[in-house]
Order: sequence, then structure tokens, then C-alpha cells
Amino acid sequence: MNKMGTIIGFTFKNKVRTKSFMITTLILVLLLSIGMNLPYIIDQFKGDSTTNAETQIAVIAEDGNQAAELLKAYTSPEGMPQAKVVQYTSADDAELKKALDEGTVEGYVTFAEPTGAGLPPVTYHSENGELKGDVQIYLQNALQQANTQFVVGDKLTQEQIAAMSTPVQIATQQLNPDGTAGDKDASQESTPAINYVIVYAMLMLFFMSIMMTGNMIAAEITSEKSSRIMEILITSASPLAQMFGKVIGVFLVGLLQIGVIVAAVVVNLKLPHNATILKDLDLDLGQLNINLLLYGIVLYILGYFLYALMYAAVGSIVSRTEDLGQAVMPIMMLGFVAFYVPLFSISNPDTLLVKVASYVPFTSPLTMLLRIGVGEVAIWQVIVSLAILLVTTFIFGWLAAKIYRTGVLMYGKRPSIKEIRKAMKAYKI
Repeated sequence: MNKMGTIIGFTFKNKVRTKSFMITTLILVLLLSIGMNLPYIIDQFKGDSTTNAETQIAVIAEDGNQAAELLKAYTSPEGMPQAKVVQYTSADDAELKKALDEGTVEGYVTFAEPTGAGLPPVTYHSENGELKGDVQIYLQNALQQANTQFVVGDKLTQEQIAAMSTPVQIATQQLNPDGTAGDKDASQESTPAINYVIVYAMLMLFFMSIMMTGNMIAAEITSEKSSRIMEILITSASPLAQMFGKVIGVFLVGLLQIGVIVAAVVVNLKLPHNATILKDLDLDLGQLNINLLLYGIVLYILGYFLYALMYAAVGSIVSRTEDLGQAVMPIMMLGFVAFYVPLFSISNPDTLLVKVASYVPFTSPLTMLLRIGVGEVAIWQVIVSLAILLVTTFIFGWLAAKIYRTGVLMYGKRPSIKEIRKAMKAYKI
């Protein structure tokens, strides 16, 4: 055990200090930081100093214009886009032109001559001739209420006019199997958006970590074997201590990389200009499924060791680093299948393919993660999937130990399966 601890520590320190690890981690953190701060960076280059300022809309009308007064008096309901209406008497007003140039005013509204009992025809003028989403929603609601008041005059109160202009909300209810109406249970409620984001992020992160660390293990074992260092190493520590020491050491490297990436996300979220980023994206951390994080950690650990042991076994039977890519190709293809099945099913996580894949040990780490996060899965199904994955990991651990102990001292061309089986019978694990 002491020798394995030494190997774990040596592997961890050696891999963390490599340029490839540092550069890869740095690039991931930089890309993540740039992506999270891209809107702010764009605003800085555009010189937009009104990012957090209230949107202003100008209206061109003479003092006392009823339509303009009604538009100015409109108050947007809570939760709807907000704006401030500023009145000018002419489109040639110097202050209006200055506000448009500086970007403090989005555009201005003009009214044509009245053509009937309702509000006069309205035209919105802007630099690109388009209405932005929030401005369009605000103006449509404001002008609708103004038009109603313009028609009814003093016949209705302000509260009645506001009630007429408020959109009717339509609730939904799922029918029970017998066709009767009933409340949805907890499993039938819509999945919060934050769970989709976390599932997508964990799928990407776990897949990259498992594939990168797996290749790292295979490459190191093959490199030691091709340089004949392996013959010296096995005299100081048993092959099993070497294999599991390397696997656990690289596992710690993967955890460190994930920790650095998560820390980068937290730091970027704490920046002042990103304080409202989750709210702007309609993401609520309070709706996050905690079981997703807990089961995700367990699935990652079991999935990592399953693939890492396979990579270690393959790396031990390859004598030249030039042949390693071809040798690990089947494992990589298996990993891609495990990744793409849940990735392309994230919008429909309860298909038969996803359900079957969540019990296959090579695909279950990511597929069951998807079902827990955004699908419908019973606790017994999670337990069965984890049990199958755990048993498979132990079986492959035993096989990998036999293959590793045999393969590290087999040089020359890559041995056939028959030759490996024959050599494995000489060792008992």
C-alpha cells in the first residue's frame, strides 16, 4: 500500500506539471471566461456605457398631444420590459440627436394624422429601422392600452383599462390515464431550465475528462514499456500497484482539472457585470435537482475507473507509442457512443434507446445522468444501473490487472487475444 501511495503521488505531481495539462486547462478556462463575458466585452468595444441604464424611447409630439400623454403615462407591469418615454417637439431637436448618437435613446415614435376613433397611426424610427425585442413588447403593450383609453375616453377607470390590456394567461393540465382531469405529480412537472444547463455542462465535462485522462494513462504505460523503464519499475513495485497507482493518480489529476474549471465558472459569475446573468437567462439555482449532483459524482467515479482500466490494459499490450492510437480506437469509439446518445437525446430523455443505454455499463454513466437530470426515472432504476456499473467495473478491474501483469513484459508485435489468454493463465489475481 505504501508503494502504491508513492506511485499515486508521483503520477499526480508528474502529470500536473506537464505543459500539456497546464496549457489544456488554461485554454479551457480562457474559452469559458471569454464565453461568459462575451456580451460585456462586446459592449466595451462598442463603447456602450448604458448597459445597465433604463431604456429610453422618444416620442415626437406637441405639448398637450393626447396620444403622447397616454404613452408617457403607461406603467409596465412587473416582470415585463420597462422603459422611459421622453417627449420632444421635433425630430430635429438637438438634444434628441445627441441622445440618439450616444445611444441613450433607442429610437423615437411619431404619430400621423388621426384617421378614425382610435389612436393615430404610429411609426417607430431607429438607426437600423428595426424594433428590438424588449422595446417592441413595451411599445405594443403601451400603445394597446393608449388605444383603448383613446377610444373609451372617461367611460372606464384606469384599472379597468389596464385589466382589458392585460394578456389572458392560459394554464395547462395533463389528463389522467382514464381521461379525467387531475393535478400533475412531481415527476410530471416541467423540468427547470437550470437542470438542462447543468446536465449539458456535466456531459461535456465528464466526457472530456474521461477521454483525456484515459489516453493519458495509456500513453504513459506505453511510453514506459517502449523505453524499457518498465523492466526497472517492476523490480521496485508489483505490476498491480503500478497500474492502480497510475489510474488513481490520473483520477486525481482529472478531479483537479474539473475543480479548476468549476472555480473559474464561480469566479466569472461573481464579477459585477455578471451579477444578473442567471436571472437574465431565466435560470434559478434554487430549482436545481441536488440528486443530479450527488449521483453525477458517483457516476463519474465509476465511469472513470471503468474506462481508465480499459485504457491501462490496452496500453500495457502495446510496445510502441506509434501503435497506441490504433489500439485504443475501439475504446474511443465506445466513449463517443456513450457521449452522443445522451447529447442528442437531451430534449427527449425518455426514449427506449436512452432507457436501454442507461443499463449498459459502457453508456450508463452519462445516459443515466441525463435521465436523473431531465427525465423520469425511479430510484430502483438508478440503483440497478449503478449496481450493474459497479459489478462491471470490478470485473474489468480484475481483467485489466491480469492483462497488465502479462502485457507489460510482452515486447515485439502486439500479442493476439489467444497469446494474451495463454499468458494470463500463468498468473492468479
